[in-house]
Formats: sequence, C-alpha cells, structure tokens
Amino acid sequence: MDAAIKKIPYGMTNFESIISDNYYYVDKTRYITLVENTSRFFFFVRPRRFGKSLFLNMLGLYYDINKKDKFEEIFGGLSIGKNPTPYRNKYLVLTLNFSSVAANMERLEETFNTYCKIVMDGFAERYAHLLGKEAVEKLRGLSTGAALLGSLCQSAQNKGYKIYLILDEYDNFANNILVDYGNERYRSITHGNGFFRGFLKVVKDYSNSVIERIFLTGVSPVTMDDLTSGFNIADNYSSNSAFNNMIGFNEYEVRTLIDYYKSCTVLPHTTDELIEMMKPWYDNYCFSTESLDEPSMYNSDMVLYFMNRYLLNKRIPANMLDANIRTDYNKLRHLIHVDKTFGENASVVQEIVEKGTTTGIIADSFPAEDIIKAENFKSLLYYYGMLTIHGTRGPMNILSIPNQTVREQLYGYMIDIYQQATDLSLNVDKLNFLMYDMAYEGNWEPYFKHIAERLDNQSSIREFIEGEAHVKAFILAYLGLNSYYIARPEYESNKGYADIFLQPRLLQLPDMAYSYCIEVKYAKRDATDMEIEKLTVDAKTQLKQYAASEWILQDKGTTELKSIVLVFKGWKLVKVEEV
Repeated sequence: MDAAIKKIPYGMTNFESIISDNYYYVDKTRYITLVENTSRFFFFVRPRRFGKSLFLNMLGLYYDINKKDKFEEIFGGLSIGKNPTPYRNKYLVLTLNFSSVAANMERLEETFNTYCKIVMDGFAERYAHLLGKEAVEKLRGLSTGAALLGSLCQSAQNKGYKIYLILDEYDNFANNILVDYGNERYRSITHGNGFFRGFLKVVKDYSNSVIERIFLTGVSPVTMDDLTSGFNIADNYSSNSAFNNMIGFNEYEVRTLIDYYKSCTVLPHTTDELIEMMKPWYDNYCFSTESLDEPSMYNSDMVLYFMNRYLLNKRIPANMLDANIRTDYNKLRHLIHVDKTFGENASVVQEIVEKGTTTGIIADSFPAEDIIKAENFKSLLYYYGMLTIHGTRGPMNILSIPNQTVREQLYGYMIDIYQQATDLSLNVDKLNFLMYDMAYEGNWEPYFKHIAERLDNQSSIREFIEGEAHVKAFILAYLGLNSYYIARPEYESNKGYADIFLQPRLLQLPDMAYSYCIEVKYAKRDATDMEIEKLTVDAKTQLKQYAASEWILQDKGTTELKSIVLVFKGWKLVKVEEV
C-alpha cells in the first residue's frame, strides 16, 4: 500500500501512534464532551474486542496534563480538537487494566500488588515534575495496591492536583475467580481484610477529593457492594441511547472507511459489495431499546480485521472470523453448566440456536457472586455480545443472535454440550471432509449417513434431541461448523422457508458446484410407516416450493441446488432422500 495512504489500525490501542503514524481513525472524540457533561463517575459495559481499549487510551491522552503541549498535534484534526472542553489536559491520569493481573488464585494477591507497583511507580515518575521526587520516594517502601494508591492520592492532594482514574476490565476478578475457584475463594479477597476490598476502599475514600473523575468499564455489570459499602458510585450508561454508537462502528462509518480506500487505490469490489459481505458477519448490534430505529452497530475489531486483509491481497479473506475473537468467546464456555441433566444454561443456548431469539429482562447489574447463576445467563450472553436487542414485548426484551460470527460460536457451544452431556463424539473435522464432497461432487449421502450411524449407536443423546426443534438444533450445530457453507436456519429467512439452507461461500470458493436446501421432519418413536411416508411427501412438496423462491435462486449463485429430506423418528434418522 502507498505510504501516503492511511494504514488500518487493526489490533492497535495506542491512540497517539494511530494519529502520528498515519493510521485511519473513526472519530469518536465527540463523545468526550458528552461523557464529561453527563457524569463524573461514568460506568460503561461493552463486549470484548469492540474498541473499548482504544477509546480509553484516547480519553487518557485528552485529559493528561503531560500531553498539554501536544494537544494540537494529537487532537487538532478531530472533532474534540475543534471544540475542546475546559477540562482538557487538566488531570493526572491513572489507568489500571485488571485483565493484566493473572487469575492464578495461589498468586493472585502477589500479582495484583506487583502490577499496581509497576503502574503506580510509572505514574509517580511520569508526574514527578509536578508531584516532586518525594512522591516517588514515598512509594519505595510500599508494596500493596491499596497503600500505593493511597500514597499517590495523598501526594496529588498535597500539590493541589486532581486524578482521572480509568479502571478497565474492572470485573475481571469476579469473572475469573468465581468461575474457576468458586464463591468461597472469591469472598476471601473481597471480604474482611481481602486485598481487593482494601484497594477499592481507597478509591472510594478519595473519590470526593483527589479522584475527581472515574471511567469504569468491563464486560459485565457486576456490582461491587460486597467489597465496600457504597462503592458503586458510578452511573451506568451502558444502555443509554445517547451512547449506543460510542463504541463500535455504525454503517455510515464503515461506508466512509471503505470509500476512503476506494478513493486512494483500485479495489475489485464496490462499497455496496463490501458492505454486503461484512454485514451478515459483523453487524446488527443494538445496546439500547431506544436505539432500535437507528443504524445497528458493527463490531469494529472485525471490520478492521476484514479490511486489513482485504487491502493487502485485494480479495475477500478466506476466514471471515478473526481467530482472536474465537479465543475471547471461549471464555464464555465455562458459564454453560454441562452435566448429565443438560443444565439450565445449556438449555438456554439450545433454545437460542433453535429459534434464533429468546425473551428476557436484561439485568442492569447483579451481585458478583451471582454471575454464574442461571437467571443472569441471558443477560451475560447479551453483555458478552452473544445476543443483541432485537425488539421489545411489553416489559421484556426480544434478544436475538446478531450475526454469523456469533452464530458459529453458539454452534460450537452446542457441540460441546452434546459431547459433554452425552458420550456422543461426532468429529467436526471428519464431517468437514465429508462436506467437501457435498460442495464439489454433489455427494451428500456419506455426510448424513455418518451422522445417522453415530446417532444410532449412541442412546445417551436421545433425550437431548427428541422433538422437532431439538433435532433441528442438533443438525444446525454440526452443519454450521464447516468451511464451505453458511448454514442459514428458517428463522433467519422468515417463516415458511426451508429449515436449513446451506448457502455456498462463493466469495471465498467461487468454484463450488452445489448448494443445499434441507427440510427436517420429526416423528415420535411410535410413528407408523404411513406417518413417516406422509412426512416425507410433505417435505418434498415444500422443498419444491422453496427451491423456486427468489431468495434461494439469488443466494445459490452459480451452484446447482440440491434439496434433501431428513426424517427423524425419535432420535433415529430414518429417511434421507433427495427430491
């Protein structure tokens, strides 16, 4: 790429480098004024890899008294540079990211204190010209996070300076310790003389004097009332429509980004075509019921991932999903309790995969110790970005799967559930190999016969897939994890369409030869042969209608469409036929 063309800041969180080293930046600085005028203690939750860290870094630079002489250089060309607030460059900025503290319970206090020591020693050195060298010296004999923070606050107070405290991943301890070690170990650090309780008590004690502003963020709205009475001084604006677009990109911002690169270089696709490619994978997030009529939000990390690879090779990435985001989503697996009775949380995932939506009330907050309870699970899926607000029904929120990226993660969870709750082991790699023959040779029978054989030999799976909807969820989970097709379920294409349409990934694999329309029928275990035959005939009639529909004719592209009937009798697959 030409050196004069702005680079894509994929994975970058250093705002100053993005500006000074000619990276593309979607200007979010206008929100500084809004946050500043809204609350001194601002609390905001968004999913991982949505752009929070970059926003926090930008916020820190804006308020950092040490960056006063570089304000024009950093912010001059941006919205806030043209309309700065009176508080620009007025604070000593202390940023703490608790995800940097390893969650090994045996060494947790030690690593927490070591992290605080490194950060706060650096803070004292950075502001030594204002606080005096004595501020640095006072830290030498201190070793706990609470003592270090207290000393810094006292030094700032003595010199008449105010601190802007940024706490990123504040809920990291609750998420990791509760899940990995349980309530008892969690209480050992948050109650009595627990080190974390002591640290947050210092924050609270100085919040009315030296710590003038706090920006608190994480991925779940756990309360810290059990740590120190009244610590929750921050106002939660996570679901306020005014801040719906503060983190992530809306479609206008994505289009503007693409248009910029099209103006700088020749690209093989139009802006509309690139939007059409990204939208099913990265779009459709809404974080406020009052923003349902506004443009939905794209995951900004995923958009930058796509554009970074697209601009390098001038072609669509072979993998639309960033491997790093898979790692982040894996952190949610531990919240899906898996046991021989399937578990409440696992049943919620099954319902979402089957129907595409669920209803529930999103909890604005819940005690940290209740993070793994079933009644909070839907809220956690929402806060983790696995569900999004799709609509309302009375006091309830309609929550839906936002996009294909998330849908693939949910398919993966379902497969984990089936494998752990039963002894079923269907090798995804083997199925992917069999699907190669489906995609290029039209040879679909081995794939479904393999599934049928495994099911027939595995009685422990039967209670989990009996019933038409559960059967569809089972088939979707396995069909959805492949390299050749996007498994589009009925709920995505409106009622009345085929149960599953395997849409060929022609952008990545333009030579694919076949696509598939699949109708799943279910009969009870005592169904007669005549009933099975009627279901088969009905399915074939429906498939002929579906095959002629406009959306399938469009989405199958250049492939030949094959229509397949699957009829289950209980857990047994008794009919596999092509129309």
